[in-house]
Amino acid sequence: MRRIMFTYFTSDPSSRALCSPMLLSTFSHFSLFHMAANMYVLWSFSSSIVSLLGCEQFIAVYLSAGVISTFVSYVAKMATGKFEPSLGASGAIMTVLAAVCTKMPEAKLAIIFLPMFTFTAGNALKAIIAFDTAGLALGWRLFDHAAHLGGALFGMWYVTYGHELIWKNREPLVKAWHEMRTKNTGKGGGGRSN
Repeated sequence: MRRIMFTYFTSDPSSRALCSPMLLSTFSHFSLFHMAANMYVLWSFSSSIVSLLGCEQFIAVYLSAGVISTFVSYVAKMATGKFEPSLGASGAIMTVLAAVCTKMPEAKLAIIFLPMFTFTAGNALKAIIAFDTAGLALGWRLFDHAAHLGGALFGMWYVTYGHELIWKNREPLVKAWHEMRTKNTGKGGGGRSN
């Protein structure tokens, strides 16, 4: 299993498998702590993002964010020549965090172990972007800073422009699909038609 996990569940632009790891690496983690930290942040912001986007749109954005943040990571790795595999949901989670912070910049946030220190969501987003920009520019290897930045920028773009451009314009396509399915279902007496 180790070879399969390394090939398909870690993202590396020098790997023989390039496309499927862009999504699958979003679901693998290095350790239990890595997964717990990512899932805690996702859980913390999940109710806000679902109330903003709805369940279906949230899933579409989250999966797209995994691919987009990995692609940004690929570009950064190619530009720097540092071909290290990366994995984890943090790029996609940064999309969620950035989307919520962009839509609700005055919301109060706190750090889990330091709840007495609060700050606005807008300031938190600025600090995270500054940290990851510095990490990318200075070559820090603490996190996949490029994936974090890609995810954050995608989240900011999506709630500002993407929802209008993508989600709202898909309505005619979805309606046509439902009409086609309804007509086909009615012809076959409720059964499946080929």
